[in-house]
Amino acid sequence: MKKVVKFGGSSLASARQFKKVGEIIRSDKSRRYVVPSAPGKRSDKDEKVTDLLYQCYDAASTGASYKKILDKIKKRYEEIIDGLDLNLNLDHEFSRIEENFVARAGRDYAASRGEYLNGLVMAQYLGYEFIDAAEVVFFDDNGVLDGKATDRELSERLEHVERAVIPGFYGAKQDGTVKTFSRGGSDVTGSLVAKAIHADMYENWTDVSGFLVTDPRLVENPEVIEVITYRELRELAYMGASVLHEDAIFPVRKEGIPINIRNTNRPNDKGTLIVESTCRKPRFTITGIAGKKGFCSINVEKAMMNSEVGFGRKVLQVFENYGISFEHMPSGIDTMTIFVHQSEFEEYEQSVIAGIHRAVEPDYVELESDLALIAVVGRGMKATRGTAGRIFSALAHARVNVKMIDQGSSELNIIIGVKNADFETAIKAIYDIFVTAEL
Repeated sequence: MKKVVKFGGSSLASARQFKKVGEIIRSDKSRRYVVPSAPGKRSDKDEKVTDLLYQCYDAASTGASYKKILDKIKKRYEEIIDGLDLNLNLDHEFSRIEENFVARAGRDYAASRGEYLNGLVMAQYLGYEFIDAAEVVFFDDNGVLDGKATDRELSERLEHVERAVIPGFYGAKQDGTVKTFSRGGSDVTGSLVAKAIHADMYENWTDVSGFLVTDPRLVENPEVIEVITYRELRELAYMGASVLHEDAIFPVRKEGIPINIRNTNRPNDKGTLIVESTCRKPRFTITGIAGKKGFCSINVEKAMMNSEVGFGRKVLQVFENYGISFEHMPSGIDTMTIFVHQSEFEEYEQSVIAGIHRAVEPDYVELESDLALIAVVGRGMKATRGTAGRIFSALAHARVNVKMIDQGSSELNIIIGVKNADFETAIKAIYDIFVTAEL
């Protein structure tokens, strides 16, 4: 059995955390390939090493004083190395980094050094082979990941390597220039490694015990989702729920490799298993609740619009002309409503209204601002009667007025539109009716 294990910044913020990670890896011989992030915060007032690297590079590349920041970064690694009793000296690495900073090697290069250095420390600590991600993760000249070349190189390189550490978050372009993923990109590196070695499991270790049913900032101590499908995860992630970098899903999904979200500080917790499909009955009727504020709706009314061929296309063409994408589009016989991001729409609102009038000659166009969209997602909803009714009942009891409800034909999710001011109340009400009441 082969597992890829990725550890986030909070899991590697100090020597103490490193030791927890070491125990986790050594407790299971199948955990053979390790993807580390850069050291994160040790406390709320602390700074992430990646942020310090950005500060140091910006100073060095502009000729400003940078030595104090560089010394602070060195100290972080020295504390980890000393705490682990390692015979490792990074002076040569820091000298090279300093030279490249002054030579303006780029902010991507600067940001990547946190993972690179932590990879060296991790490899020494575990006795694993170190493989620089710049040698095996490739981007094209436009900075887009070259999945095929990366998979080919990683597969060949790791085929005869029993155990290895591959730093997350970065790779290189064809000319050797270091290129990073967006923040959280170590998740993607772990996924690419898992695909390349045909792993049995991709374990993603972080500071939470899995994917939560909803945002803990809105509901106190929400339950953990035991099993979630990729489709459910995508729906929730799109609406703002975040544990994994979104791009980390696709490489392993293609291979049918499950992802296990685990907690470094509570290694006995099972966490959340993310799978392609499952026969396991969900614990609750719903899997998760997520949402976003900041939408507005454009309601277009015209008698007999349903019989006017091309009406919807003409309306949407107006939005496309101004580079505005729509989120949802519920419609009736004589009405269609388009939900868009308010921040994108405000600049062009009068032009869009005029464009709609020219395109389809509506009877009436009405705007409503300050709306929120909430996604209620769950594979269990399809087999459960009255799910939408329970949502309406819960919201009515909480005195929340529903502006829109939209259910896809897959019956995997229900989207509810409410006023921004009712967002938190609505999520709590839905959580209580489907989770608290079913405990």
